[in-house]
Amino acid sequence: MTEQTTQSRPIDVFGVGNAMVDILTFVEDDFIQEHTLSRGGMTLVDAEKQGGLLQKLEHKSLELNSGGSAANTMIALAQSGGNGFYSGKVAKDPNGEFYRKDLQEAGIQFDVHPAPESGPPTGTCLVLTTPDAERTMCTHLGVSTTLAPTDINVEQLSRCKYSYIEGYLWDAPDPKKACVETMEQSKRNGVKVAFTFSDSFLVNRFTDDFHRLVSDYCDLLFCNADEVRQFCGSESLEDSASKIGKLVDLAFITDGPAGCLVVENQQITKVPGFPVKAIDTVGAGDSFAGGVLYGITNGLTNEQAARWGNYLASCVVQVQGARLAAKSMADKIQEIVG
Repeated sequence: MTEQTTQSRPIDVFGVGNAMVDILTFVEDDFIQEHTLSRGGMTLVDAEKQGGLLQKLEHKSLELNSGGSAANTMIALAQSGGNGFYSGKVAKDPNGEFYRKDLQEAGIQFDVHPAPESGPPTGTCLVLTTPDAERTMCTHLGVSTTLAPTDINVEQLSRCKYSYIEGYLWDAPDPKKACVETMEQSKRNGVKVAFTFSDSFLVNRFTDDFHRLVSDYCDLLFCNADEVRQFCGSESLEDSASKIGKLVDLAFITDGPAGCLVVENQQITKVPGFPVKAIDTVGAGDSFAGGVLYGITNGLTNEQAARWGNYLASCVVQVQGARLAAKSMADKIQEIVG
């Protein structure tokens, strides 16, 4: 399929990920230590564990958002002026209905059939942010682990320029199959494949699998500096970027406040970040990916797309939660990318 045909497709991105309702709050460092949580990472917990933590937070202000890593990326895409279709599994319960309405109001198409209320509940992610802006996540996957290949709408996928799949799907059997099905169908239908590692713990557990995914399917890879170092087995970010460049034609490697590296056809370009005072780092990588996906599907160069992604990430870390409140950020694009 030609690049021109791909770019003429009506939908920018087909996103696939765990559909989670994010429960956001601020805590002190002592709370993380007291409950022996994995500081700065994501821990899978059962309903009882998460319920116990929520009981301890009854006196706190809690904010709810439709979330999950890929969903946050899709929302950033929409806020940039792009359009997308999202696949994730929710239950026919209050959280599932909240999720559906919230995502649609954000401008993303979402029509996966909900699972019966008699089964597992809609997944939830408790996001705890400490004073240093680090976020620690406790996730109860719930019904999201039943996302199956049959939930992937191939007709909608075939209308998209890119598919975007999150690494978190690799943690349960059915979503793993849905991940591969999306990639396979993307290749059959001339849709480019973007994949994100999502978290260092996934890279550690599934290094060989991720190597195969990147080599066999990926046109575009998203990862952060820690993930790529772990994936490549190197302490050097530059060396790791060079190794990634031999596996995939295009990669974006985020490096916190320093910005990101764009690796294209084995050429590495550094794109500086925007210095800001962060209060909450949750969603920074997701927003970055959304900005980049908007850029590369709407005529920006890779470096311009990276700059826009850096900007969205710098905005998100200045607020609580994984996304910006603004319905649209599109009026800022020309000012930021030049």
